[in-house]
Amino acid sequence: MEEDDVTIREQNFHSQVREYIICFLLFAVLYIVSYCIITRYKRKTDDQEDEDAVVNRISLYLCTFTLAMSGGAVLLLPFSIISNEILLSFPRNYYIQWLNGSLIHGLWNLVSLFSNLCLFVLMPFAYFFLESEGFAGSKKGIKSRVLETFVMLFLLGLLILGIVWVASALIDNDAASMESLYDLWEFYLPYLYSCISLMGGLLLLMCTPVGLSRMFTVMGQLLVKPTILEDLDEQIYCVTLQEEALQRRLNGSTSSHSQGSAHRLNKELDIVRDQRNKLERRKKASAWEKNLLYPIVMLILLTGTTISVLLVALNILYLLVDETAMPKGSTDRGLGNTSLSTFGVVQAVVEIVLMFYLMVSSVVGFYSLRVFEGLTPRKDDTTMTTIIGCCVSILVLSSALPVMSRTLGITRFDLLGDFGRFNWLGNFYIVLSYNLLFAVVTTLCLVRKFTSAIREELLKALGLDKLQLSNSPTDPESGKIVANGHQKTL
Repeated sequence: MEEDDVTIREQNFHSQVREYIICFLLFAVLYIVSYCIITRYKRKTDDQEDEDAVVNRISLYLCTFTLAMSGGAVLLLPFSIISNEILLSFPRNYYIQWLNGSLIHGLWNLVSLFSNLCLFVLMPFAYFFLESEGFAGSKKGIKSRVLETFVMLFLLGLLILGIVWVASALIDNDAASMESLYDLWEFYLPYLYSCISLMGGLLLLMCTPVGLSRMFTVMGQLLVKPTILEDLDEQIYCVTLQEEALQRRLNGSTSSHSQGSAHRLNKELDIVRDQRNKLERRKKASAWEKNLLYPIVMLILLTGTTISVLLVALNILYLLVDETAMPKGSTDRGLGNTSLSTFGVVQAVVEIVLMFYLMVSSVVGFYSLRVFEGLTPRKDDTTMTTIIGCCVSILVLSSALPVMSRTLGITRFDLLGDFGRFNWLGNFYIVLSYNLLFAVVTTLCLVRKFTSAIREELLKALGLDKLQLSNSPTDPESGKIVANGHQKTL
């Protein structure tokens, strides 16, 4: 009997060590990828070792950790779904015994814990540490900046605590609700994270439909469009003449020209050069890239968007007739017992692809909104403050992705860990309204996107397009620079 107990303890010990090693390896891969992404966009600075350089390096490490947690949150649900299907296909395979319910639940709990840590501690610390200068009258240095940062964090914590108390009093004003806020670990942090997840879900609801329609434009800019009834050589020749004319005007400018005029000419010249480069790229592209790749990618985007909207519409019907369609959390560790996909592995793969597609669309839509245009990263020219804002935004979006995928019915996989403890997931009206808004807004964005060309032609036919005059030397009809630099008159 004692030998059996020892054997069980040894097995539990080895299982724990194996899970820790797997989690560490996954985190190491995510951290390296995140570091490469951030250093690609971070503004290059001098290698001089001073106080600001140390502060920037610490903030860089914290941002990298946060971005790695964002990647882990995005991969949680796809990894869980594919693990469930693998265990169903190979239930007794020796080489996949490491893939079990304990590992999956551990990953969900770790991502939830460190997402809270990044959102409420590390990112505020990185921002305040970056902006701190030390208290007035104190000795300048790292220690004084750290002290000021911790004081700001303490004040921020008091502010958030007060806001949550007020919100709890307004929403549920009873003694039990107020006393539960004293329980910091079991109630306060999950309640606070539930509010953040609701904000992330609303942000996804705002960004994803915009991103789904914007994806067609983005892919159209990255790929080479088919050449139909176009003479690229003639267009390149005309653009080259425009470039030469602007270059002569810029070279022949005298000191009497204002600085604003020279800046305007340089800007026009950059636009014409960019247009010429695009035309030359279209000319050099192969036939299959122009005539085959572009239609296939557009068809894939249209198919993915259509399937997403149809799944949301079906989920609305399920919500109205079946209460089990409501998103809920699960504490069952029996992974690999039943398949949650009607068509097995094929449907699981489709669900995973749709989740990644929605995440990419939400990021594209986020940076397409005018409110967040200032956070758009630029290669080798992004400040640390902007990087912190980007990391926080992506963390909020990625943390809400599993909840949104389950709420919209993209997958039937139950949320694990603290992700299934969000209070608003049990509210039928919130979930139903979320699905209805997503379907309606996405449909409107797509209709607006694909009917824009028709609306422009109707405006031209009615002559209303000529009412929008511009002061820039750009042709309002074709959007091209006129060769002599003057705007066409009506």
